[in-house]
Amino acid sequence: MEALININKLNLFYGDFHALKDVSLTIPEKAITAFIGPSGCGKSTLLRTLNRMNDMIPGTRIEGGIAIGGTEIYSDEVDVETLRKKVGMVFQQPNPFPKSIYDNVAYGPRLHGITSKKELDEIVETSLKSAVLWDEVKDHLKRSAFGLSGGQQQRLCIARALAVNPNILLMDEATSALDPISTLKIEELAQELKDKYTIVMVTHNMHQAARVSNQTVFFLNGEVIEYSDTEKLFSNPSDQRTEDYISGRFG
Repeated sequence: MEALININKLNLFYGDFHALKDVSLTIPEKAITAFIGPSGCGKSTLLRTLNRMNDMIPGTRIEGGIAIGGTEIYSDEVDVETLRKKVGMVFQQPNPFPKSIYDNVAYGPRLHGITSKKELDEIVETSLKSAVLWDEVKDHLKRSAFGLSGGQQQRLCIARALAVNPNILLMDEATSALDPISTLKIEELAQELKDKYTIVMVTHNMHQAARVSNQTVFFLNGEVIEYSDTEKLFSNPSDQRTEDYISGRFG
């Protein structure tokens, strides 16, 4: 698989705290890469560097580089809003806007200058279908998004991210607040979406990483300890610390 994301000797500091230490990774396109590791190990921090969400945290300093599709995203020439259009994100808690289902999905396209109702209608329908939500909401598009269940709200947030036609979808523990049935739907959805999108997911659920991802990265104390095909990492890890973590000896 061709590498879409190249991370090279990345170090990230929050003030004096060294959160990421010499991280180097290549992440392939149109596949699911999972980040696992104990709380505070740096996996969500690294995820947020991929669309520069850490820029919003005062005192953040980055050394090293991240290239997406050959473009260095921390270059002064990179427009952050354009980057975030190409690198969508779904968070731990569903966070629909206080708007209708339709307006949630149409929000991004409108922000980027699309005003044609016909075009917006098509984007909304396509995005909701891609998020496997269309059949459940197609007769209620003007209703508040807050009327949806937690699992439906999370799929709506995925539809909202897809509506601006990203290349990459970041999922930061996107199922941790959901019930098992909703979690399964999101996992099945991720499997379908990887044919079109590159997906990078942070998960505390090792069973989820084993079920869903193609590659898995194990983090500890801000460092990459091991990165390999998911099946190999879980069945025959190369590092004793990986084995200790996935067998439940710590974490």
